Amino acid sequence: MSHRHLVAFVAAIAVVALTSVAVAGLAEAQEAADAEAAWTMPRLPDGQPDLQGYWTTQTFTPLERPERLADREFLSEEEAAELQQQLTAEGVDPLRRDAVAIEDPDEREEALYQENRDASYVHYDNQIWLRTPVPKGLSSRRTSLITYPPNGRIPPMTPEGAARVEAERVMAQVFDGYETRPLMERCVVWTHEGPPLLPPAYNDIHQIFQTPDHFVLFTELATNPPRILALDDGPGIPDAIRSFGGDSRARWEGDTLVVETDQFIARRNYRGSNQHRHVEERFTMVDADTIRYEFMVTDPTTWTSPWGGEVPMVRIEGPMFEYGCHEGNHDIRHILEINRNLERQAAEAAAAGEAR
Repeated sequence: MSHRHLVAFVAAIAVVALTSVAVAGLAEAQEAADAEAAWTMPRLPDGQPDLQGYWTTQTFTPLERPERLADREFLSEEEAAELQQQLTAEGVDPLRRDAVAIEDPDEREEALYQENRDASYVHYDNQIWLRTPVPKGLSSRRTSLITYPPNGRIPPMTPEGAARVEAERVMAQVFDGYETRPLMERCVVWTHEGPPLLPPAYNDIHQIFQTPDHFVLFTELATNPPRILALDDGPGIPDAIRSFGGDSRARWEGDTLVVETDQFIARRNYRGSNQHRHVEERFTMVDADTIRYEFMVTDPTTWTSPWGGEVPMVRIEGPMFEYGCHEGNHDIRHILEINRNLERQAAEAAAAGEAR
């Protein structure tokens, strides 16, 4: 075969191969389009999308992109399949959400099982008590829940924000009275309750109720009341009135529910942000079993730029069970008593040292 004929033959094979790939890609796209066309958005009598039901946000996908994945927005299909198999295996500890950041597969495998933890880790059997009927895995091929900034990480803090975080860290070491104890320790409010709504470590079920003029989001692992969002253009609450959950106003933009929240109480420290935080959330039902939840957080006194992300909410069967957290609040007396005892012992030891 002459060189010219060989080149023509190779070119023909390349064309066929590329055509096959293109046809396969078109076929997949067509299947997705057909599935989307076959699905009809469920609606309430007033025409609003019907998002009611039970949904879970459980995922091993980290909030921030692990450093080992650098600028990669998505895992490959092979990587995602390998991780999914590893994360959903029998015996995996659902609390090891940091495992995805471990690059070596063998090290990751060892870290995923509670039996391999340090002997000082005292807890009930997480695999038994926290494993769900559909085991926790990845919620998508994304390498982080954060989608903005593009690096998948929370932006740098301003000096003011960093100072608040440091003050909170120092205050956590103070046991002068119940006023100084962290709100999470006392079961007053959890960080993941939001807004924004982020996946908790466990008990991550959300129930949605709707009426023509209200949208209700009831989170299982929560210490605050359900979020009852008014669907009107009425005025918000006066600026002088602030709360842990802020003041939320909701509206429909087409088939997307848009919720804007501000007026947080100053003491509600959320990753360094407090009363200056503004959160926009968007709930869009994309198929019969999935709501795309998107959020954007803005606070120029805390971060150098806004940041936000996307969390799939997947339909599940109910029911949702009552969650009660009272230990820290009921036991604040003993928390303080223990530290009074420690202080007394330290004073006695110091006095004994001086006497020598």
